Amino acid sequence: MAFRWSKGGLACVLALLSTQALAVGKCERLVATGSPDAPPYSWQDPQDPKHLIGANVDLLRQVAAELGVKVEVLHAGKREQALEEVRSGRMDLLLDTPMQVIQLTSLDYIHPALQLNEYLVWTRHDAPLVFDGPADLARYQGALSEKARLTPAFEAFAKAQLKLEPAQNLTQAFQKLVLGQVDYVLAGRYSGMAMAQSLGVGNDLIARGLPVDRPGLYLTVSHNSACNDSWLRGQLAKKLTELPISGASEAVLQRNVERWKAQMQASQGAPKQ
Repeated sequence: MAFRWSKGGLACVLALLSTQALAVGKCERLVATGSPDAPPYSWQDPQDPKHLIGANVDLLRQVAAELGVKVEVLHAGKREQALEEVRSGRMDLLLDTPMQVIQLTSLDYIHPALQLNEYLVWTRHDAPLVFDGPADLARYQGALSEKARLTPAFEAFAKAQLKLEPAQNLTQAFQKLVLGQVDYVLAGRYSGMAMAQSLGVGNDLIARGLPVDRPGLYLTVSHNSACNDSWLRGQLAKKLTELPISGASEAVLQRNVERWKAQMQASQGAPKQ
């Protein structure tokens, strides 16, 4: 006797098969990387050099846990090496990609940004610098870390209008400021805060006014990742939208500022406070 499917029974079976296919296709493990020298967002773990730590790492772990996906965040070398590992598909995710049109051919940007890195004008506390907006900086000598990543628009403005000395890193830029060799430093709100405290000059420096630039640090998925599908991109976007509402981003940032500050003090042999 031939077996006949009812329309309702067939629909149920098709729905079940579709759900099972989705479950099978879903990646259970993701490999991510990022900048090894961009605290408090991401930096190489001094206790476990094969991995990265930082605010972006913690937020990605939180998002992945809520999605039921395991994630490992590895150190892949300098930023350009990390970018190449993800572009090639050897790793799935990049933690802190600035918005660049050229990268759209190899990476899918997940919106909104994982973090907005607010660049502030840092000066000595007693500096007579007058600052009401970026144009006011043209009359002063500033410094900027070579590792800074600004938006294309502000970078073009800075090259055309501002006098900025390049510094190898933020430590050197702040040292120039403390010594009076420059009038100001452009640095991120949280990285500047942690650096000033770790150098013991937290009471000598001040961040002035509103941010002059707010580049986004995006989570991106490689076009060549076997895990890059609509389910993953959609779920990541949903979770990233929820993060600011929950207040998780701010708490994680503050925790990692303190974490980096403690590591800096330990590496310099500073007494614990």
